[in-house]
Amino acid sequence: MRHVTKDNITDVFMSYFGPDTDPRLKEILKSLVTHLHAFAKDTNLTHAEWQKGIEFLEWAGDISDKERHEFVLLSDVLGLSSLVDMLHSNPQGTSSSVLGPFHITGSPPLAIGGDLRQDFNEQVLLAKGTIRDDKGQPIEGAELDIWQTAPNGLYSSQDPDQDTYSFHGIQTTGKDGRYAFTTVKPVSYTVPSDGPVGDILTASGRHPWRPSHLHYIVKAPGFRPLVTEIFPDDDPYLDQDTVFGVRADLVMTYVEEAAGTFPAEGFELSGKVDGPYLVADFDLVLVRE
Repeated sequence: MRHVTKDNITDVFMSYFGPDTDPRLKEILKSLVTHLHAFAKDTNLTHAEWQKGIEFLEWAGDISDKERHEFVLLSDVLGLSSLVDMLHSNPQGTSSSVLGPFHITGSPPLAIGGDLRQDFNEQVLLAKGTIRDDKGQPIEGAELDIWQTAPNGLYSSQDPDQDTYSFHGIQTTGKDGRYAFTTVKPVSYTVPSDGPVGDILTASGRHPWRPSHLHYIVKAPGFRPLVTEIFPDDDPYLDQDTVFGVRADLVMTYVEEAAGTFPAEGFELSGKVDGPYLVADFDLVLVRE
């Protein structure tokens, strides 16, 4: 087209849509291109800066694989992941939070009362709660996908010394809607900073730290799936999470229980815990589809 100018290029783009374009796709692309063109004009984007952006995206693609999702991480540190979560989180249920780049599928079943701690010798953490609906009724048959960092701050997909499904498991609730398992306390950790996302954090003077947390995905027939995390109230990064994942209703308190009080039955570690242990008691609320 011979008459495209910097002033009308956005309108020209809009005229290119075919009559059979999906309406939602058209809506998203029109908004995306409008804001993208406005961004280029507002910043007077140079050729060198445009080229740097293209190289950044290519690097993010090159460094990504089935275990490292750099574009997800980019979305996280820019706040986009959390914004989408908050836009679609139902206030009647537990808040959603970021999935993160380290979730893996196919985790093994974990019995109620099962143990994720394995051979790690850190203090035992007993995590428990009830999965219920927004009327307070327990949900039977809810599937809880659990994962967390090891004590060294790494997820299993990052650490060749861990088994593939180390600190991963899936529990299914009974009639009481109860989940319960033992593990070790997750630790604060840094998101990967050896790639393009790390360069952005460094260039903008930001740290890469996340507060410690347990990851949960909860699914049950007839209910909206919930992707969320729970955070301890004493973590130093609680109010400066680099991926903006903390919500007020996802903050809980670790309660330390005295030696000799660990449940005598119902847990894989019953009869094996001699010292003090921590408890994280947190209910999860699902809303109906």
